Amino acid sequence: MQRRVFLTLVLPAVFFVAGCNRSTSTSSSNPTGGDKIKHRIAVIPKGTTHEFWKSVHAGAVNAAMEFGDTEILWKGPLREDETTGQIQVVQDFIAQRADGICLAPLDSQALIRPVTEAIESDIPVVIFDSALGDESQIVSYVATDNFKGGRLAAQSLADAMGGEGDVILLRYKVGSESTEQREEGFLTELKENHPNVNVLVSNEYAGTTPDMALSKARQLLQKHRNEVDGIFAVCEPNADGTLGALRQTDLAGKVKFIAFDPSPTLIKGLKEGTVHGIVLQDPVTMGYEAVKAMHAQLSGGKVEKRVQTGEHVATAENMDTPEIQKLLNPQRFEE
Repeated sequence: MQRRVFLTLVLPAVFFVAGCNRSTSTSSSNPTGGDKIKHRIAVIPKGTTHEFWKSVHAGAVNAAMEFGDTEILWKGPLREDETTGQIQVVQDFIAQRADGICLAPLDSQALIRPVTEAIESDIPVVIFDSALGDESQIVSYVATDNFKGGRLAAQSLADAMGGEGDVILLRYKVGSESTEQREEGFLTELKENHPNVNVLVSNEYAGTTPDMALSKARQLLQKHRNEVDGIFAVCEPNADGTLGALRQTDLAGKVKFIAFDPSPTLIKGLKEGTVHGIVLQDPVTMGYEAVKAMHAQLSGGKVEKRVQTGEHVATAENMDTPEIQKLLNPQRFEE
């Protein structure tokens, strides 16, 4: 018996060494013990360093603990610009015969082929967070309504500006379907419902790290400092960098700022009045529902083709309510 337990603990580590490279972070969560495990589900995020993905990881582990027969194999790129690295992770899990894959694709087109390879190898795939360009063969899509989230951001920014002024949209990364939907939702809402809000800039990309975003946002704020009244950053690293740029240009609190996804820095800014709203997802529920859908598929249960996990806006006025606090400070998985 002792030997059998030892093998259960060591084999997941061996599994990951085979597919590990410098650009990836890996872990295995087996909350119930090896003798009970029926399903080994790989969960592949876009990245592993941002707070959002730690909460997705927590939700995935919550599902595994609830089901009692599931092991979560968590592996993804460190950074969200490593599309080639994410493709390799998918291929590693195919080679290692994971029972199912839950994937947040970094690129809506580039990940179609490896997902097809997984399905052709009889490994079902759930897509979460960001859509795949071809959903015809996937089990389910679990995500925020990102277009609606973009519309909420535009409404919040227009309200903060009194319904008029000039704004900057700071985009994220070409091919990231989730943020592209937020960007389009933002522009659509302004065009349809806020005629007195003018878009100064909508074609600039901040990049995938806070440092990149800080540099780009500072450049734009300096160029338009006498015109800009508001700015929207479409994800956590974008928003963290943008807040830094607002501070460096002495525009924090003067230019209305809406962020998407919380971080400790952004929450502090919301309290201080340098952030005027944060559009919130529910990453814990997203991770949970993705694994739940895959578990149902592997167990012969009913699976919903699409699962929406909700979107909200935190403001200085509502940030202390229990509902918003839960989303501002979601559970996180710590290694």
